[in-house]
Order: sequence, then C-alpha cells, then structure tokens
Amino acid sequence: MRLATRPGLSRSAATEERRVFRVTGVVQGVGFRPFVHRLATELGLSGFVGNDALAVFAEVQGSPSALAEFNRRLPLEAPPLALVVTVDAYPIAPTTDPGAGFTVVASRGGAGTARTLVPPDVATCQACVTELFDTGDRRYRHPFITCTDCGPRFTIIQDLPYDRPATTMAGFAMCAACAREYEDPADRRFHAQPVACPDCGPMLWFEHGETRVEGADAALVAAQQALREGMIVAVKGVGGFHLACRADDPTAIARLRQRKARDEKPFALLARDLAAARRLVRIEVDEQAVLTCAARPIVLMQRRDDAPVADSVAPGNPLLGVMLPSSPLHHLLLAQVPGAEFDPMDVLVMTSANISDEPLCFDDVDAASRLPALADAVLTHDRPIHVPCDDSVVRVVDGQELPIRRSRGYAPLPVRLVPGLPATLAVGAELKNTCCLIDGANAFCSAHIGDMGSLDTARAFERAVAQLTTLHRVQAEVFAADAHPSYLTRSWAERHSGGPGEPVLCLVQHHHAHVASLLAEHGRIGHPVIGVAFDGTGYGDDGTIWGGEFLLLGDDTTRYRRAGHLMTVDLPGGDAAVRNPCRMALAYLDAAGVAWDDGLAPVDASTPAERAAVRAQLDSGGGTVKCSSMGRLFDAVASLLDVRHRIGYEAQAAIQLEVLAASGERDGGAPELRFGLDEDGVLDYRPVVRGLVDGMRAGVSPARLAYAFHAAVTEAVAGCVTQIADDSGVRVAGLTGGVFQNVLLLRACRDRLAAAGLEVLVHRLVPPNDGGIALGQAVVAAHRAMSAASTPDTGEKDTP
Repeated sequence: MRLATRPGLSRSAATEERRVFRVTGVVQGVGFRPFVHRLATELGLSGFVGNDALAVFAEVQGSPSALAEFNRRLPLEAPPLALVVTVDAYPIAPTTDPGAGFTVVASRGGAGTARTLVPPDVATCQACVTELFDTGDRRYRHPFITCTDCGPRFTIIQDLPYDRPATTMAGFAMCAACAREYEDPADRRFHAQPVACPDCGPMLWFEHGETRVEGADAALVAAQQALREGMIVAVKGVGGFHLACRADDPTAIARLRQRKARDEKPFALLARDLAAARRLVRIEVDEQAVLTCAARPIVLMQRRDDAPVADSVAPGNPLLGVMLPSSPLHHLLLAQVPGAEFDPMDVLVMTSANISDEPLCFDDVDAASRLPALADAVLTHDRPIHVPCDDSVVRVVDGQELPIRRSRGYAPLPVRLVPGLPATLAVGAELKNTCCLIDGANAFCSAHIGDMGSLDTARAFERAVAQLTTLHRVQAEVFAADAHPSYLTRSWAERHSGGPGEPVLCLVQHHHAHVASLLAEHGRIGHPVIGVAFDGTGYGDDGTIWGGEFLLLGDDTTRYRRAGHLMTVDLPGGDAAVRNPCRMALAYLDAAGVAWDDGLAPVDASTPAERAAVRAQLDSGGGTVKCSSMGRLFDAVASLLDVRHRIGYEAQAAIQLEVLAASGERDGGAPELRFGLDEDGVLDYRPVVRGLVDGMRAGVSPARLAYAFHAAVTEAVAGCVTQIADDSGVRVAGLTGGVFQNVLLLRACRDRLAAAGLEVLVHRLVPPNDGGIALGQAVVAAHRAMSAASTPDTGEKDTP
C-alpha cells in the first residue's frame, strides 16, 4: 500500500488549524488507530492518534478543507468491526512545528471511571484464511493467525486501554518480523494486539494418556486420527473448551451423551465450509448471511433428509444447529494436513466441554480436573482465556436474527439506553443465566453463564459479575433481582446489598423484566406497550406461578398492570409435573372436566401410582400451586396428542409439538379450536382441551390438531391484545418469553397482530428466553432508582 499526500493539500503554518478528536464506541481492538493513521496521511495531515481507557483520541493539524474532509470521513469510513457512538471535536492552537507526518502514540490510562466499549471475538477473516493455507506465507498453517480485522478480543482482554500488555498475549514477546508488521502503518497487522507467528506465538499440542504430541501439524494429525477412531477430543477454542467427536458415529455420540449427562438435547455441528454445511441443512440466503458473519454463531436450520449425520445428534428434531469455523484452529482441524495418510472429517459434533447444567470449562487448571472424565484426548494450547464465552445460537426468521443464546461474537456489545441512569447490576434468572451492568447509557450483558443450581455455576456467576464490574470500573449503586424468593441469584443479591455503602436491592417481577428487555433493545423505554410474555415459570405478584401474561405498560416502564392472563390450573407436584408432561396433561383434563379414561394418551403414559398421586394432589390441593403458564399448557397438549410424555431437557415437549404442528400446516385443514376470553382478559383453555380430546377420539391426525392448537393460541393472543388496545388506546404489542422461540407461533402472532393494525415488537438483540431477562431487570431497577432519587418520600408504597 502506498501512502501519499493528496495533491492540493499543501502545508502552510499561517493557514493551518489543529483539532482534537475523541471517538467513543467499539473503537479499540478493531483497527481504528491504523484507520485514523491512514486517513490522516492520505489527507496530508499531521498529528497523532492513541487510545485511552474511554476512547480513541487524536490531534490533527492541516488545512481547514483537509480537516473538514477528515471530520466527514472519520465516522463514515470506520473499520467494519468498529461501532462509532460519538465523535467530539474542538479546535486548539496549531503547533508551529507539527513534525513529520502522522504517528500512533502510546496509550494513556485516562482519568475517571468511564471506559471504552470492548469488542467481541471475531471469526477469522478471509485474508487470514487465505494466508493460513498459502504455502508461501510465513504464517502458513499457524493455528493463531490474526490481524486487526479478526481474532480474539473479549476473551483475552484483562484491562483497558486495549493494548497487548493488558491481554493474555502479554506473555508472548513479538519476534522482529511480527514487530515490524505491528509498527508498519501500511500493514494489515498494524497495532493488531494478538499478532504472532510460529516463531513467537502460542503453541499447540495433543495429549492422550501419557502421550504428548507437540508441533501444530503433528498435534493436528493426532487429533484427527483420534476423531476418526471414534474418540472424544477436547479442543481448546477461543472462549473455552469444546468436546468434539464424529457426527456419523452413533457409538461415539452415545458415549458423549453419557459423559455429559445429556440424554437427548441436540448437539451442535461444526462444518468445514458452506459446501459441507449444505449437505447437512437447507440454507436460505438470509441464513447463509448469518452463518458466515463475523460472529459465526450456531444457526438452527432445516435438516436435510439425507444429512450424513447420526440421528442421535438431534433426536426427533428437524433442525440442526450448524456453525462454520470461527478460529484458525477450527479451520485446520477440518483440513487435510500435508503428508497425512487420511482425509479429515468435514463435519464434527462440537459441544461445550462440561456436564449438562455446569459452566463451560475454559482455563487449564479447571481442564486438568474436569476434562479426564469427559474426553479421551485433548488438543490444547498455551494462550490463556481470560473470559469464558460459549457459542451463540440463533434462528433466522424472515431475514432477522432471533437470538436463542447471546454469547461469543455478540457479547459484550452493549444495548444503548438513555444517559444518566445509575450504575446498576442485574443478576438475571435461574435458568440460562446472564448478568447485566448498566454504566452510563450502556447496558452490558454478560456472555451465557448457564443454569444456576451448582456450586461451579455459582462461582462462574460471581466471576462474570467481577469481570463486568472490574473491566468497566463500575461500583453498582443498585442491584436488581427476580422477585422469586427461592432464586439463588436473588439470595446472592440480598447478601451483597442493603448494608452501609452497599447497593440498594430492587426486585423485579419476572415477566415485567421480559417486557422491559424487549423495550430496551428497541429503544422504547417509556413508551406504552402491551407485553405478551409467555414462558414456563415466573413468580407472580400473588405468589402463584405466572407464564401466560398480558402486561400493560404506560409511559412509566417501572410500573405495569396485569391486563390479562391464561386461566390458572393446579400444578401438581411442582418440578415433577414439569419433567413429566403427562402429569401436566392430567391436571388440564381434570380442570376441563374430562375423565381420565383409558385410551387418552396421558392416561396411558402415566403409571397407576402417578395417577393416584396427581389425583390426591388435585383433590386436596396439597403439593400444588396455581399456574397460568403458557409453557405448561404447551407441554400438556404435547402429551394429549401423544407427542411427548417425559422430557430430558427444557421445552423438549413444546419443541416437538411445534415440529408436529408445522407438518399439520402443510397437510392443510384443521378443526377450529377457540379459547374463551372474558372482559378481564382471562383466556379459558378448557374449550381447547375438550376440543383436542374430541378430535383425538374422532381420529383427527395429531399433526392437524397440533396446528389447530397453535392457531387457537394465535387467535387468543390477538383477541386479548386487541381488547386491551381498545380499552387503553395503546397500539404497540411486544412478544417475549421463551415460548416465542417457537417460530411458528411467533410468526402467526406477529402477522395476526399486524393485520389488526398494531405495531409488533419482537426480539432481535437479546433472547426472548430467560437469557435476556437481566437486561429488563437492570432497566426497571435503574429507572426506579432514578425516579426515587428525584421524588420526595411520601411514605406511599410503589407497587405495580
């Protein structure tokens, strides 16, 4: 690249001006300083650029026209990975001796506590992939190739400003060749902090028992051979360890399931390239765009009938979760090693290295104790991971991403809020836990942590909280937690709040937080909305289990009215009913006045002892709790239609019901089912339950009935929302909660409400499930605290 001064921009001290620029946003770790250097040099400007803890700063001197052009192009031509939030500029006195050219100066610590935005990890760019397989390149087959446009960021950053000494690459001194590239403004690796090569970078090796194979290619051959032989190999990635095995080997997959204690939940697949992925799934244009984007998430797509993978990868599921390589090591693991006597697999099962419901294994000490029980061999390296980060999971709905798990490639990018909110830490939900920190106008959601309930997950949660608050140097003034009295996250928040100098604690109702998270990601805090929050479990204000909710929020997002809900049913035996949908179905049958006759699927699927226990609970009320959960109704219908009576993972029955309903839609025609709806917005499920039973007895196919049930829920949503809209004048609806991961239902409700003249909000940035709830908790708590600080104490209680 040749850098030259543009003709016509001659230097004259008498006519020159000098300006200071400060650029905030995701502007560190994305090649922003090299970009500024190139732009200033092209325009014949002098000065310097650098990082501090909050921003990229620059002093730029030259002619007024050149400075104006610099100011115009600075945000417009920023690097593709950058996210410019603000550009502030002001004049200062020109320097009489501006020096030669434009330079990059050392980073400054910066004053105050405000911090710049940390970039997420970025998949290997095409330029680096080309070099990786170029026999003439000095980084040929280097497993850690990177540049300013790609590579690890979030997972290696220990502090800010983003410079090599503040990353886990600090222990790898650059060789002379890498240092020259690092210092060369014309080079793609100019100030690329993770830059390294085979002479100075991290090392890869393979371990199997007492055997250790060193050297990148030798280690890769050994790992590929182990995989071909059916072994489970742990692979250290960018954000943690994966467990890999052959995707076409039922025996290897069965061992993996046994070791992870994961009986039926689908595994993700890593495909070598798009061609390999297309042999697995049908890829639409919009899905391809997400699959190949810089985040490289797992994308759930329609499985091909002839997909060359074992059925046990995703039993009973027409979707496969597929991702493409996100790191050089992934590319190499699926590629031919020169001189090897066999071809590698082009598709592998690739799942997180942990026992189900435990946190991701990511550091070497942890790996030494946990991996021997999970893997037969390990392919690892010596670049430390500072922040664990699991793979992200998305579906693509009508060209838009629907996040299922927001983690690698997306975290820790913030959701932008209004400025002036107090520093707030939200501790999230009990399942799919994430935490969220509000700092100024930014809400930083952590990477996926997992399901609370084990000591290891509790430690992972505390580590995530410490990393968020330490990196951003924020001391929370407010804590936010779910109102459920038994949640471990609430207990943690209570133990760390309320004392002298400690944060105040704000409890936020579960479904209120769901709706607030949806408003926050759309920038609609303070805007009225009718929130439809459907999920499995959430503690209600009345002490019952909510989950089929219509919440009306006005101009004050901190308050809501329960304007409608699903009619309650007695939940018999708590978690036992959740794990056994047939028990849930028995409760709904009883509520609908349908006898438990032989021949009904849930009756036949349950044991006499189960039926006796459920009957005793329903008759006495002992061991039951009132429940208005739409998620539980979906489970019950799955059992009524003989789809699923026992589950091995969350929402398994509902997922299979959606699959069946989609086939029923294709079959065409279905009997009409309809919920009752009263003036208080209560949806009566009993006519639907009776209609389903009648349909089964009449020989209507379960697929047609499953579709009819989805249609009935859609009409019920439309009826209740329009009734609330007519009463309140609010014409915006939001669909949130884990039930709206059901794409068939999501599309139907969205389209039906839009046809009724309402604006419809759905999730695009954070998951509709409990993985997105921390954002809503944080927003509600921060606004309540801000309101309380500006409102005199009248002694009145602020209740929804």
